[in-house]
Amino acid sequence: MITAEQIIQQYNLLPHPEGGYYKQTYISEETIPAAGLPERFPSARHFSTAIYFLLGGNDYSAFHRIKSDELWHFYAGEGLHIYVIHPDGEAELLKLGNDLINGYSFQHVVKAGCWFASQPVTQNGFSLVGCTVSPGFDFADFEMGEKNQLLETFPQHKEWISRLCR
Repeated sequence: MITAEQIIQQYNLLPHPEGGYYKQTYISEETIPAAGLPERFPSARHFSTAIYFLLGGNDYSAFHRIKSDELWHFYAGEGLHIYVIHPDGEAELLKLGNDLINGYSFQHVVKAGCWFASQPVTQNGFSLVGCTVSPGFDFADFEMGEKNQLLETFPQHKEWISRLCR
């Protein structure tokens, strides 16, 4: 059985600022000019980007948000919980994985502007997933959640925020 360390080496994954490891696997050659994008994008963006993303069982992806929709794909390992807080304060737990009988799905979408974090279901393995972003991901569109600010804005989600912020 393959290990997280073997996947990290096989695909030359790098540490991600939110936690875990990643590697960009696709970036479209064409771009959308800023004039063709919503105002939240200050400059042109690629049509789409994609990454591999790996979290070890004891790791998590800290709360963050981006300006684009993000489509998550399950590949291997343990299921992954994606904790989403919508701008209106509604919370949603997305179950990504292959345990279809227990409500998991191979794909989920996190809409632009939502705060989200993720964590493998168990600490006994890893989760290897993919993330496709459109308009394409740019670190200029990435915002890490600040724990105190999120707690002030969404006190009803104290448990998630306290556990999944760095």
